[in-house]
Amino acid sequence: MLISSRLSFAALSLASASSSVLAATGGSFEDGGNTLISAMMMFLGNDKSVYILDKAEGNAAQVKGHPAWGALWDPATRSAVVMDIKTNSFCASGMHLPNGSFITFGGNDGVGPTGAAGSQKNPDGTGAWDSVYQDFDGRRAIRILNPCNPGDDLTSAQCGWYDEPTLLSMKARRWYSAAEPTGDGSIVILGGFVNGGFINRWWPNTDPVTSNGQAENTYEYFPARSGDPQLVQFLVKTSGLNAYAHTFLMPSGKILVQANVSTMLWDHQGNVETPLPDMPKHIARVYPASGAVAMLPLTPDNNYTPTVLFCGGTDIPDDQWGGYGGPLVDPWLIPASKDCQRLTPEPADGSTVAYEQDDDMLEGRTMGQFILLPDGTALVINGGVNGTAAYSMGTVNTPLGFMPAGPSLSTGPVLTPAIYNPKAPKGSRWSNAGLSASKIPRLYHSSAILLPDASVLLAGSNPHPDVNLTALYPTTYDADIFYPPYFSASVRPAPTGMPTTLSYGGDPFNITIPKSSYTGLANDAAGNATVVIQRGGFTTHAMNMGQRLMQLKNTYTVNKDGTITLHVAQPPPNPNLFQPGPALMFVNIQGIPSNGSYLIVGNGIIGTQPTAAESVLPASVRLDSVTGGSSDGSNSSSTSSEKKSNSGLIIGVAAGAGALLLLLGAIAAFFISRRKKAARIPAKNVYVPGTAGAAAGLPMATWAAQRDNDSSIFTPLAKKPGAYTDDAWDPSTASLNAPYKDDAGYRSSLAESSVGNRSQMDEYDPYSQSGFPTQSHGVPPGPGRPVVSQAGFGYRDT
Repeated sequence: MLISSRLSFAALSLASASSSVLAATGGSFEDGGNTLISAMMMFLGNDKSVYILDKAEGNAAQVKGHPAWGALWDPATRSAVVMDIKTNSFCASGMHLPNGSFITFGGNDGVGPTGAAGSQKNPDGTGAWDSVYQDFDGRRAIRILNPCNPGDDLTSAQCGWYDEPTLLSMKARRWYSAAEPTGDGSIVILGGFVNGGFINRWWPNTDPVTSNGQAENTYEYFPARSGDPQLVQFLVKTSGLNAYAHTFLMPSGKILVQANVSTMLWDHQGNVETPLPDMPKHIARVYPASGAVAMLPLTPDNNYTPTVLFCGGTDIPDDQWGGYGGPLVDPWLIPASKDCQRLTPEPADGSTVAYEQDDDMLEGRTMGQFILLPDGTALVINGGVNGTAAYSMGTVNTPLGFMPAGPSLSTGPVLTPAIYNPKAPKGSRWSNAGLSASKIPRLYHSSAILLPDASVLLAGSNPHPDVNLTALYPTTYDADIFYPPYFSASVRPAPTGMPTTLSYGGDPFNITIPKSSYTGLANDAAGNATVVIQRGGFTTHAMNMGQRLMQLKNTYTVNKDGTITLHVAQPPPNPNLFQPGPALMFVNIQGIPSNGSYLIVGNGIIGTQPTAAESVLPASVRLDSVTGGSSDGSNSSSTSSEKKSNSGLIIGVAAGAGALLLLLGAIAAFFISRRKKAARIPAKNVYVPGTAGAAAGLPMATWAAQRDNDSSIFTPLAKKPGAYTDDAWDPSTASLNAPYKDDAGYRSSLAESSVGNRSQMDEYDPYSQSGFPTQSHGVPPGPGRPVVSQAGFGYRDT
């Protein structure tokens, strides 16, 4: 249904124009359109494109003859176009690369309708491929994307996903692994499940090292390094609650890792662990407890010393978490924690590392998510007051039909966001004053990310094994936009001279603030100006892998004409503080951010980053009695250029209303003709607190038959040591160790494999002489878009 999705894209572009022209109100929510697939994973590809990934499931939107689980969402039109992905990316991890491309790791096996193992099985009974959904086993997959723009050909090799695990893959199968970039742009991939389950162990926990071959307590790198993946003892210690471990690169190059209730500082180069204090109060923050966790802004005031904030989660006792088969309690009966703890793993003064009690959240949350805002505050949004992440077709205590929200293990969605101010005095850091409540529950498999205009995109939520549109908490395709309080400002900065690249140390640069970008005295505006770079990261499961915010040092010159020149330092000469790759730059004037400007930090190549001496800034220059302000009010919360553009589009809509109606009618007819299944994309799901809803799902007996007679949907099928674990699609026709070949004959042999017929003969060659990926579509190579050289990547180590 690729054609129909493109028609829908065009129609929604016109239909949404009238709403986008309205100035937003700070603290409010607005309709974000339809994402076509449920947004389990999401990232900002560039300043014009948001990419969305879903697990392999029965979405009505189609691509290449199968349900879509990839899409590009356009912030300008709030509409989506589907994209093809070959492997099942269910619960993958992901990260940026130094040149602005993105990469995802792992996932789950190939599945069909209702989440059952695919029609073609691996020898251990897991799915190699499914004839209905046409998804391949994604547990070893490495998928790479070169971000393009909404108007580009997303089916082209340059703009599509490279997803060919027979040619490029990890050494181990990893579901729920962590991913953390290093200072040279390479990525550490840590831990994961082999086949799936509720938490990563059997219970009783008699084999914490491998869980009879089901736990992957090792790590590896991208690009691949020689040797087999090494065992990480910390993952053995945290056996069970070590999925999606929280990881943060520290200034030293070591990685803070937190899982279960344990913490360590890890030298990944030598695989040396330094234990740090346990999490106070025995509160788990990792999946499926799913606390909100983020590194606080790195600023000159804190000397760029990282502090990580942990909030929410749950204190379920270890022996009640159960194992792969599911929990030994009913999680929805257990309130989520509101506790918050700070940790500074590498204090600059050499003091003893210890957790520090912070202000409690306003309510308990599981699956709450932190979004770092350009003004230096942190938004927590989404989640529930009871339970945990994950879903299960019944527990040891309660059959599915008696669970209050179907398979969901969480209830009580938290609809009102809150904002944390790290600079406020203790006791006053949290507030939700003036913030509206969302009408859409965002629980398991929801996501959120900062947009270039400094608003926040919210999407997803699907606590079901497949599409379910009638449950209390249904599969959700409706997106929301949340506008933080600064959107109520009458004037927003509109800086000029924003750079397209940043280096680590070196010469400073200048940014100009027009007179129309502030009101009042210029000295006050200049003295309250900050420049920040923000990376939203790869968002999934209430966490943003790679998210960081850094304030750059600056001074200023107030000019006689009312303009302000900001003299801005490059990032400090330590790539570990803000790893190489894409970011948005914002200028804040008195706490009000500009629109974000897209740039690349570093040289765009995987490898040691060039550094220079720290930037030397000139002294600030003030002028009395100089004022700013906009007499025509054009620079309000939406810029004048935006208003002009949208107004013109509205005129076009009015002139072509008849044509639009005909187009919409044609689209409706096309969709109706193609809908041969019961599934459909729903209208906006509105949740009213207190309204009853019927839980929906298959009988537990059906799921037990599909997944080895266990109550959990994703209980591994291979339970015995030594079980066959080779997940090649078909050992007789393909090999995960096959060398890369670019000849038509080899591609043809793949296309004719007995495993399906989805050839990737037109895929972009990631190892061509031009390197992979090159530059954004339509943008020539140059300082604005560094190229990842071929030397920056390597073949998968066989």
